[in-house]
Amino acid sequence: MNGFKIAVLPGDGIGQEVMVAARQVLSALESRFGLALALEHHDGGAAYYRETGCDLAPGVMDACRAADAILFGAMGLPDIRFPDGTEIAPHLDMRRELGLFAGVRPVRALPNTPAVLKDPRAAEIDFVIIRESMEGLFASRGVGSVEDDRIARETLVITRDNSERLFDFAFRLALRRKAKGRPGRLTCVDKANVFVAMAFFRKIFDERAAGFPDIRADHNYVDATALDLLRKPWEFDVMVMENMFGDIISDLGGGLVGGMGLAPCAEIGLEHALFQPSHGSAPDIAGQGVANPTAMLLSTAMMLDWLGERHGEADMVTAGAVLEKAVDLAFAGGARPYDLGGRDGTRQMGEAVIDQLDAAQRAIG
Repeated sequence: MNGFKIAVLPGDGIGQEVMVAARQVLSALESRFGLALALEHHDGGAAYYRETGCDLAPGVMDACRAADAILFGAMGLPDIRFPDGTEIAPHLDMRRELGLFAGVRPVRALPNTPAVLKDPRAAEIDFVIIRESMEGLFASRGVGSVEDDRIARETLVITRDNSERLFDFAFRLALRRKAKGRPGRLTCVDKANVFVAMAFFRKIFDERAAGFPDIRADHNYVDATALDLLRKPWEFDVMVMENMFGDIISDLGGGLVGGMGLAPCAEIGLEHALFQPSHGSAPDIAGQGVANPTAMLLSTAMMLDWLGERHGEADMVTAGAVLEKAVDLAFAGGARPYDLGGRDGTRQMGEAVIDQLDAAQRAIG
């Protein structure tokens, strides 16, 4: 197997703690699958900004560009902000610098976790939100204006080139999921009944759908989607949407299955990819050893799968599947983190997953 260079940015708060769990699990997987992963630590985040006046250490962006993948913890602290009042968020700059246009946010009910919805079909929740990550309402980040302390303006941007590659990515993901037994449905979530930009977004979606006849392509307005995610989330498969809509709807998705501690994320481009939990730095619990590392571990599994698919390394893909299965088995076996009402801290949850790797490998085959 070829060696892979991984840029590791633990960041702030519990990002540091959940990254330790991820590194320990990766070490266990390396020995089982013969993985060759060179993990390179880099500094950055709000605490680093407070000390140095920079949000990333010198050379970090270039190191991320040179890496095969980026493993990211959490960055930002609510009491540390840029002069314009916005939070420290280097990963938003990375999206632009590295062309990370597709935010992949899986939402899946894990075994033996407290039910959020009463309907027993909630145990079948398994969908993916694809969030466009470079444009939309976020396109004006850093260049919005406030005029005479009376009017604030931001601009929503949708471009054809970016939308086409986003939709193609989403359709291919739906095809891959269909091959594994999922429905093969892709829903474009928009507000095309109100905004010209959203109507343009939907038009491009319909055009790209013609190239993927094996996928059922449909639409849903974002407000109706929010309602349907509470009424019948088990009916969704893959959803694709504008940046701000994806930011909001993906948090709703996390809430449906127990919270952001269970919500992994990948930021994927044509040449680069960043993997991180969807949760923030949670300074209120940092340093107590109680942070839930599940989202970090599932994001790590996504990284292994992406690397394996991209480079044709079957063992890497299998390692990602084994890690995801080990998380399931750990929960099924009774592991439960603090945020779900349990007593297992960050270290205990990581150890529970490592303890299930052999069983997971047997189950995957």
